[in-house]
Amino acid sequence: MPLLQITAGQNGPELHGSPRPLGNALAEGLETPGPVIIMIHGFKFAPGDRFDCPHRHILSLEPARDCWKALSWPRELGFGSGFADEGLGIAFGWSALGTIWQAYARAEKAGHALAALIRKIRRAAPGRPVHLLTHSLGARVALSALPHLTEGDIGRAILLNPAEFGGRARAALATPAGCGAEVFNVTSRENDLFDFLLERLIAPPHRGDGTLAQTMPRQPNTLTLQLDHPGTLRALNAHGFPVAPPSGRICHWSSYLRPGVFSLYRTLLRHPEALSQARLRASLPDRPDPRWSRVLRLPELRLPLPVRRDASL
Repeated sequence: MPLLQITAGQNGPELHGSPRPLGNALAEGLETPGPVIIMIHGFKFAPGDRFDCPHRHILSLEPARDCWKALSWPRELGFGSGFADEGLGIAFGWSALGTIWQAYARAEKAGHALAALIRKIRRAAPGRPVHLLTHSLGARVALSALPHLTEGDIGRAILLNPAEFGGRARAALATPAGCGAEVFNVTSRENDLFDFLLERLIAPPHRGDGTLAQTMPRQPNTLTLQLDHPGTLRALNAHGFPVAPPSGRICHWSSYLRPGVFSLYRTLLRHPEALSQARLRASLPDRPDPRWSRVLRLPELRLPLPVRRDASL
């Protein structure tokens, strides 16, 4: 059983579309050795929705949706490969339809269900590493779970274009579970418009706070990867991860659609010993580019070469 589909229900985590007890399914899934990787979607998905169910989209081994964004996260992370040590993938769905205000509020409650799920996993298999991969508001779900967990409950967390504020992340990372986790903040100036809109629509925890693309706490256990920075791409390539450069100026989904990114995420989560934060940090740019530097970049102007006149004419 390489993948379990789990939903944040009214009373906590439950199997998606099945009355089977969650504990039994977890026990069976945990029989396969390897890491436990929990994948959490962002805005505009809801389990069971006719059109926008994440379990038929990015969190499925075989996405049923004919959509250019429907890339299978579980498949890209190595689940369904048939290897004896592929571990257990968990597709964690939550209700993120409706307005941004509704989804932002529900993300915190979904974080409580996520924490309950992780506690169940840790009780059933205390020695198994548990990692997270999130996109957009899924980062808020993950960060909201940290205060309800203990040190060591989370190994690594990769947050793709996280839709959360620095102040709330700082509080979550100050908890025992937050201090014990390694957090990778994957950003891009392609996402600046979406960060800007979130900051205008959602009240920040304190005046002047911004989203994690610019405000991720700089701690020994946090690392920001700006995926459209030439220096980042050169560093990743030097480590054996050739990630394609961005193809546009605005995109909310390139952090998982860009060719080459899942090879990096797969290694970070399945083989953390192969690429430490310290080793990666040493080769990355010191600071991210400022906001709008991609969107407002002037087009390259190519002037024709001057034609040299022959002196004899």
